Amino acid sequence: MKSFPRLNEYKVLAFRILLAYIFYFVARVLFFVYNHNLIKTSGIADFFSLCYHGLVFDTTAIIYINSLFIVLSILPFVINTKKNYQQMLFYVYFIFNLIGYATNFVDFIYYKYNFGRSTVAVFDSLEHESNKGLLFFNFSINYWHVLVLFLLCSFLWVYLYKKVSVSYKQISPSISYFGFSTICFLIITTSCIGGIRGDFKKSTRPINLLDASRYVQNASQADVVLNTPFALIRTMFSNNFKKINLVSQATIDTLVVPIKQYKNNPETKSNIVILILESNSKEYYGSFNKDMNIPNYKGFTPFVDSLAQHSLIFTNAYSNGYKSIHAVSSVLAGIPSFKDAFTSSPYPQQNTESLVSTLKSIGYSTSFFHGAPNGSMGFLGYANILGINSYYGKTEYNNDADFDGVWGIWDEPFMQYFNNKISTFKQPFMATLFSVSSHEPYQVPEKYKKVFKDEDPCIMHKCIRYTDFSLKQFFNKAKKEPWFNNTIFVLVGDHGNLIYYDEYGKEINKNAVAMLVYTPNEKYVGVNKNFAQQIDIYPTILDMIGYNKPFRSWGRSLINESKVPPFVVRYSANTYQYMSGNYICTFDGEKALGFYDKNDKDLKVNLISKRNAEMDLLELRCKAFVQDYMERVIDKKLGSSNN
Repeated sequence: MKSFPRLNEYKVLAFRILLAYIFYFVARVLFFVYNHNLIKTSGIADFFSLCYHGLVFDTTAIIYINSLFIVLSILPFVINTKKNYQQMLFYVYFIFNLIGYATNFVDFIYYKYNFGRSTVAVFDSLEHESNKGLLFFNFSINYWHVLVLFLLCSFLWVYLYKKVSVSYKQISPSISYFGFSTICFLIITTSCIGGIRGDFKKSTRPINLLDASRYVQNASQADVVLNTPFALIRTMFSNNFKKINLVSQATIDTLVVPIKQYKNNPETKSNIVILILESNSKEYYGSFNKDMNIPNYKGFTPFVDSLAQHSLIFTNAYSNGYKSIHAVSSVLAGIPSFKDAFTSSPYPQQNTESLVSTLKSIGYSTSFFHGAPNGSMGFLGYANILGINSYYGKTEYNNDADFDGVWGIWDEPFMQYFNNKISTFKQPFMATLFSVSSHEPYQVPEKYKKVFKDEDPCIMHKCIRYTDFSLKQFFNKAKKEPWFNNTIFVLVGDHGNLIYYDEYGKEINKNAVAMLVYTPNEKYVGVNKNFAQQIDIYPTILDMIGYNKPFRSWGRSLINESKVPPFVVRYSANTYQYMSGNYICTFDGEKALGFYDKNDKDLKVNLISKRNAEMDLLELRCKAFVQDYMERVIDKKLGSSNN
């Protein structure tokens, strides 16, 4: 081995990197086992095909995480084989690898709520939590099996690492030693650069999350191809808010109509009460599923189902994001979140025309209620940006006897507090409440544990029943107040949660939410089956109260709109999804990737080879929407003075 003086070291290095690939494969298998009901495959061969395509994403993550370890292992030193140096490499290797590896295990559970691999946006959400330690402790207790699996894999990884070691060798510095070491250093580092990029082709960009969709039959399979460290690393230093120039301003004004104005109704100045319900998927509501033909279906919201008989309900409504804060910007400001959350981007702190600002301009007071610790979810900060007059959280509630121990005040007492507080407000007012109890760790107050039991098919169901009961108590008391009859109530889910029925495991249906409007005089009653979305709430309310001034809105009124046909726009599975008319269009930001029948909620049959005039128009609307969105956000044209 004189001509190859460090061959043994390089063999050991290769073995140690191979171990990372092996354990990433184990994590991928476990990820699929935990989430197989959400990710459809046609068999074991299909799964292993996804694993094979995942190797390139594993390579990028592994090289990023091990870059320091690799460099330290191949530097042309003469001390590399010494015990102390190898001990140092051991700690560098496992500190970085196990931190990165642990994120895969978090997604075993978090994927059920996020429906995608975690990105750096998750840290933006945690930034606002004052009880991070409690949340971590609660996660570890409730999902102890995940922690056990991680520890078992970690111990096995350490054991195998130590089975193959570098033997100490006294090295005499020589030209051949340093020359060979330098050549190998250059070869290995060049290979690593190619591994990080995904290839060496000058014509291609480094691989990102979108590339995982190239190898799948349905959108959810991309999350098997990916790994969580890759998703975190690739989004860590990226800003996906970028201007595009695909259509003319005239096209935007015609197809998007970003400046709305309604003159359909007389001014009423009704009070506005918006109830944003944590994790309230459409799946849980019997009144929203009458036509779904789901075998053995059962709903869990008897009160809201009774209220729906006297309300205008939207049975084809969707969230415009996948996190709670996304729902707040969508509902109150009509600003959806796509690949990056608008609220965690560099751009939310700007003058923003919204439901808040328009109502304040005509004399409304505005308030926001959330029973969690003040600042949780970023709600308080965003409420301040929008100019909401008053914020009421756990601090203002000031009674920890009603604290659930993890997230906030139980829904029933906090909704009673909400009623008591708004009953002191001068009319007209706008008040928004964001509930907390229908959430992991899926508990109900002790006094109701015999009422709402774990006997339901899904652990989430008892929490939905409890929140529904809390709403009933709220309405029973509120209807006795003098402001009640002059109020428009809006109920909307923020995003989906645990899925029980297969129908809601389909890509599009994962994001279907409950949405209804109730007025005590029953002016608006019926079932609307057209496409609807959270960003439509803002213009719909303004239309209902007779607000007749121009205002910025990407949504549409759901009661009178004629210029913009019903549509839904959102971002999922690394693509824009634009639904309107007879089709669903998937769009990469520049061009259409696919067209699907509106009833093909699992996006199985791509019709792009059979393009027609309606599909061409749908793609044009995608381009116009995304172009106007990016320009207004980046150029800070979200305020009424910059229209």
